[in-house]
Amino acid sequence: MPLIDSLLPDQLSIAAASFLILIAGLTSAITASIGVGGGVLLLAVMALMLPPAAIIPVHGMVQLGSNLNRALMTVKDIDWKLLAAFTPGAILGAWLASLFLVQLPVHVLQLTIAGFILFLTWGPKVPAIGLGRLGTFAAALITTFISMFAGATGPLVAAFVKQQHQGDRFRTVANFAAAMSVQHLPKALVFGAAGFVFMDWLGLMLLMIISGALGTWMGLQLLARLSNRNFGRIINIILTLLAIRLVWDALV
Repeated sequence: MPLIDSLLPDQLSIAAASFLILIAGLTSAITASIGVGGGVLLLAVMALMLPPAAIIPVHGMVQLGSNLNRALMTVKDIDWKLLAAFTPGAILGAWLASLFLVQLPVHVLQLTIAGFILFLTWGPKVPAIGLGRLGTFAAALITTFISMFAGATGPLVAAFVKQQHQGDRFRTVANFAAAMSVQHLPKALVFGAAGFVFMDWLGLMLLMIISGALGTWMGLQLLARLSNRNFGRIINIILTLLAIRLVWDALV
């Protein structure tokens, strides 16, 4: 199939690329319906199939498309004031990361992220000032900086957003999507400036984003059937499992 071959990177077979496209749709449906988890699952799959240098930048662009689609589909529930505080923090975090594009100790990042996730999920409620504009700015700066090296800060951002919106499922999903859209956008500039050739992966990324849009629509249909209470229980369980997985990865 010459047309398909021309859209896909030389490093992947058609079978591998097709699998990634399907997984992009599935993981988008997971995040849209239960609030979190899809991005980390997609990252794990991509880590098994892509060259190391392509994992974080390609994952970032696919997640940008997926989160942007989800934000557009839930735009009425976005808190624009908090997003305005998140955006400059994300930009500053990405800029700082561009100055230190080195491989930080992955196990340290994983344990740090896991600890924050568990604290935000099961610990005492964060004070109002920590969930306000200043706290949102700081959270954006720190998580964006870490994401440039680890690519796994989605659950941490989700745990923070969940506390801000007190378990409201639609506001949690909408604002998590908006925040992650902002966080992933600078990756294009940073990795592009560092020499990553996005054009080689453009076809695959576009097909994965289209698949992700379909998955997001299906996931939002399921979200509408959940109650806030059940949504809260599910997202707490998923966040805890993701934190445990990070601890396991850091220790083995």
